Amino acid sequence: MSSVEEQIREIEDELKKTPYNKATSKHIGRLKAKLARIRDEAVARAMASSGGGEGYSVKKSGDATVVLVGFPSVGKSTLLNTLTGTKSETASYAFTTLTVIPGALEHKGARIQILDIPGLIAGAAIGKGRGKEVIAVVRGADLILVLVDVFNEKHVDVLLRELYDAGIRINHPKPDITIKKAGCGGIRLNTVGTAELDIEDIRSILAESKIVNADVLIRGEVSQDDFIDAMFGNRVYVPAFIAVNKVDLVDQESRKEIEEDMENRFGQPPIMLSAYSGYHIEELKDAIYDNLGFMRVFLKPVGGPADMEEPLIIRSPATVEDVCNRLHRDFVDKFRYAKVWGSSVKHDAQRVGLAHTLNDGDVLTVVTRC
Repeated sequence: MSSVEEQIREIEDELKKTPYNKATSKHIGRLKAKLARIRDEAVARAMASSGGGEGYSVKKSGDATVVLVGFPSVGKSTLLNTLTGTKSETASYAFTTLTVIPGALEHKGARIQILDIPGLIAGAAIGKGRGKEVIAVVRGADLILVLVDVFNEKHVDVLLRELYDAGIRINHPKPDITIKKAGCGGIRLNTVGTAELDIEDIRSILAESKIVNADVLIRGEVSQDDFIDAMFGNRVYVPAFIAVNKVDLVDQESRKEIEEDMENRFGQPPIMLSAYSGYHIEELKDAIYDNLGFMRVFLKPVGGPADMEEPLIIRSPATVEDVCNRLHRDFVDKFRYAKVWGSSVKHDAQRVGLAHTLNDGDVLTVVTRC
């Protein structure tokens, strides 16, 4: 019987050789669903296998958690030390970091947890190296910082592929797809907007998971890959950006070539930095803050002035209920109403409920029952 890697390679080869058109879309959809199932089973076996390792269970803290993902020896530990002052061991050989090392970054009023994890290698998604522990930590992150250096930046696709194979979708909105299994009636499809898929594509994909009766609702544009992800239901959608380390070791012309190449391949320029010298570290801190989508809410006690010095930092979009939950769970249970000053309301001191969506810079008063 062929190994998991061989089965995956065979299906990938068939997909490459099959031209996509209306006549082949049903076959391609089923191949993609089969490939996703085999990968999911391999990841599940890797996660459930014995072993583990001390230090891989890290309690999340602060306003958000960022994970440093990269090959061994790209400078993740040095970067963690520079950003947070944490003493993560560094050396010039691979796999210096054998556990997860947490650190805290204070920036623009936000307290951000940074996690340094062991280097990712090819095959990590199915458990190679310390893949199962590393992937588990990455799946729980609020932001992924993909770190490469000037000597391996052309291989960043390997990192992104490992994350994709482990069910981590980078910079991709979660598709609005609902699949409800039914006892009879076959596959019934309802769409809102324009969907690339037709009923035959969907039947073919669902058949790979032995689903023959279901009500399917699709809102917006979705692809075969989106639908397969929704069928398995275990994907995580995480923002990410790329940084290139050790730029102090190459000349200015090489830096520019690397930066342009990365922007052409991934649609956004990377942060070019040196963790050792501190070059562009402040720009990196700003990028982390911006990619986490933070917003400031200034709290005003009843009958008192607003605290304009220390805002509450919360991730956008945020409702009044989200703020109440951050303050204390009793605020929701005893909530009467809130007053808001700022751009999210039509007039200052407008009364709003828990579902009201706040904007950056709003001033908020929460009124509760005694």
